[in-house]
Amino acid sequence: MTKAQFSKKIIIAELIGFILVITILWLDELLDLPHWFFGAPATPINFMESIFETVIVLVLAALSTFSTHILLKRIRYLEGILPVCSFCKKIRADNRWGPIDSYIRDHSEADFSHSICPECAAEHYGTAGHRAGPS
Repeated sequence: MTKAQFSKKIIIAELIGFILVITILWLDELLDLPHWFFGAPATPINFMESIFETVIVLVLAALSTFSTHILLKRIRYLEGILPVCSFCKKIRADNRWGPIDSYIRDHSEADFSHSICPECAAEHYGTAGHRAGPS
């Protein structure tokens, strides 16, 4: 599933939720649900109140959907198979080879901080368990 398809599904689900809320508001107004389900006193139909509530829900739906759309546009994620050289660990993208950290930094919100693991510190610097780099 592509990012656009995923985003579209989220927006559609959000809109369906708001349509359900509006439907329940109108069913409550027309059928007087508290009277039927809980034995509350019957209330007359008030179309102006229902129209006002519907407008409020529609405004909230527009704000929520717009915010969701803006946030979904900012999401960046990696998917699929990424070809990585088994020796130098460079990654192939657009028929060019480059450092994997640059690729991930360019295609996601992740940043890298380089360090040396204890095994490599021991192998390359002869220091096991010591932190490599400036103190």
